[in-house]
Amino acid sequence: MFAVTILGNNSALPAFDRHPTAQIVTMDEHLFLVDCGEGTQSQMAKYKIRRSKISHIFISHLHGDHYFGLIGLLTSMGLLGRQQEIHLFAPPLLKDMIDMQLRVADTQLPFELLFHPLTEEGILIKENKFEVRCFKVQHRIECWGFKFNEVKPLRRINPDKAKEHEVPSSFFERLKSGEDYTTKENAIMKNEWVTEAGIPPKSYAYSADTIYDERIIDKVKDVSLLYHEATYLKDLEDRATKRFHCTTTQAATIAKKANVEKLLIGHFSSKYEKLEDFEKEAKEVFENTELALEGVTYRV
Repeated sequence: MFAVTILGNNSALPAFDRHPTAQIVTMDEHLFLVDCGEGTQSQMAKYKIRRSKISHIFISHLHGDHYFGLIGLLTSMGLLGRQQEIHLFAPPLLKDMIDMQLRVADTQLPFELLFHPLTEEGILIKENKFEVRCFKVQHRIECWGFKFNEVKPLRRINPDKAKEHEVPSSFFERLKSGEDYTTKENAIMKNEWVTEAGIPPKSYAYSADTIYDERIIDKVKDVSLLYHEATYLKDLEDRATKRFHCTTTQAATIAKKANVEKLLIGHFSSKYEKLEDFEKEAKEVFENTELALEGVTYRV
């Protein structure tokens, strides 16, 4: 399964039973935590997220609503006896902050915390079935977005066609990778004669906090699901710009211009108790928009 579970969808302040930003990206057996605002641990417990399954954490930037829950989560994992290492991808200064907090509390984690500073755009993780990339977004301080991609799937073998063209089963794994088969007589059996294309790969992009910036479009173009902040309704565009945030219609415009399949909007300002107008305004520009609601899992 490739999906996103929203743990927190509010901006700076917890309000109206909404929490600061945090979400879980699930890719088959892998769970990735993206941002870790205040209350993330409680939300994990509430929505039955297994902390032991999380081995990678991504922090977009060092505003508190995106990482104030991190030190609590890490120390709780230690208290629960975790041994498995954790990879933390974040702006460089976060390492010093974590080290200081652990030092003054005289705390030593029982697991290895592997810190990966975010310094340039590119691939952070590359596995056989997926990869994770980071890209810059424009906020008041250094800020990063993340893109989760399925790797191009293996081709599917048509056993009847393979038998017809006398391709031995010992060559099937190479067929899945797209290779042609050459017989002992040097006749070439084209891969497409005996295989079919796999299911097109899916992708998810998390754009983090950002001013309206069309440079993001190339970073998230054609993704299956885009999460884009929409802190304010469209009538507060000036305020959004001054605070390096976006409105509903601005987020929807990015989604439309990037030709994404679906848009999730979140990071709602605590000045709003009701959220219905957020979805309504965004849909006026990009119809396939949903609110990022806490506790809901959205399939990519």
